[in-house]
Amino acid sequence: MNCLVLESEGSLPVWREMPSPELEPGDVRVQMTAAALNHRDVWMTKGLYPGVVYPVVPGSDGSGVVVETSSDHGAWLGRSVIINPSFDWGGSETVQAPGFTILGMPRQGTFAGEIVIPAAQLAPSPEHLTPFEAAALPLAGLTAWRALFSRARVQPGERVLVTGIGGGVALFALQFALAAGARVAVTSGSPEKLERAAKLGAECGFLYTDPDWPNQVPERFGRVQVVIDGSAGPGFSGLIDVCEPGGRIVNYGGTAGPLEAIPMRKIFWNQLNLLGTTMGSPSDFAAMTALVNRHRIRPVIDEVFALRDGADGFRKMDAGRQFGKIVFSA
Repeated sequence: MNCLVLESEGSLPVWREMPSPELEPGDVRVQMTAAALNHRDVWMTKGLYPGVVYPVVPGSDGSGVVVETSSDHGAWLGRSVIINPSFDWGGSETVQAPGFTILGMPRQGTFAGEIVIPAAQLAPSPEHLTPFEAAALPLAGLTAWRALFSRARVQPGERVLVTGIGGGVALFALQFALAAGARVAVTSGSPEKLERAAKLGAECGFLYTDPDWPNQVPERFGRVQVVIDGSAGPGFSGLIDVCEPGGRIVNYGGTAGPLEAIPMRKIFWNQLNLLGTTMGSPSDFAAMTALVNRHRIRPVIDEVFALRDGADGFRKMDAGRQFGKIVFSA
């Protein structure tokens, strides 16, 4: 089968032939229709993701059709599906087990003509979504859902600030929070992205390139109860300043690098909650897809590339030019 393969650290993926994987008991074979790119895949090309063994077929998101099953999962045959990329979460809803992994390393990922995975990782593709939209949903949607609901426990009417709008998780956080009845503001370094977020329902937008932006939030939007952040970095202290006492800051990543000094007095005096989150459990995934189906939420697609041209998608994400998910057509 043809795949996008990372052959070494520091290189973009190349299009080449790989052996088709064999089915084990409990597995299904999915003929891929579409797959979506995540920052995780780009970090693998830069040596920023630990434990990568080359060559590797990356890709955590995908949609497709089940074309072969082991004997005990025949009911999936011929069905359109999406794939839960969160493997071996474990029995606790609080935290993932030590053996937890994410699809696309070490297990072969979705940037291929087909994939063999346990049937337990499948979910029916939402009927209102195109194959490209469905492929864009799993990883970012799961991360956003857990951040908002399992960790922050956002409530209707609360003010939510989503940082770095334009990325997949941030856009799902905006859409999911609005569906839950929250009020949402966003940040970005791009005025155009703020305008596009407003069309999706964001009440206010703030340029984080303006050093005064934390002072603007209380004036224009009000102090927030919930922050959903995937950046960390030097601007994190501004998130502490925009929270009302008792607020919750949920972080799911560090694309802007390590934190500077944290103003601990502001945290303890204002009874703030700093919450980390990674991916989500099977029950989180089921609840996320139920929300998408109930509210007929459609992922925002930035651009679709042919899978064989996937290196162009890697370049675009690395440059930060996207608004929404970059998707590959298989």
